[in-house]
Amino acid sequence: MSELEVGPEPVPPRGYSKRTIRLNRKADSRSLGVQLGRYCMARDISVMDVAEYFNVSRQTVYNWFTNIHAPKEECAKKIEDFLKRVS
Repeated sequence: MSELEVGPEPVPPRGYSKRTIRLNRKADSRSLGVQLGRYCMARDISVMDVAEYFNVSRQTVYNWFTNIHAPKEECAKKIEDFLKRVS
């Protein structure tokens, strides 16, 4: 089981609601924003830290994590590079 799962109901890490986790899990895993969200949630990296790193708003980060909006091209490249470095 991953850090996010304890029994049948996922336990939200500090700063992430059950709703955000549920939407992220249901979202298309091919999306860079969703992949970034899963990485950050599993490691308890705050949305605020992600927003500052990518120079976007916290709402933008939540939208990426839940696949409401895909990252724009310049951020997508930076996310892709980030995910390659950490995997």
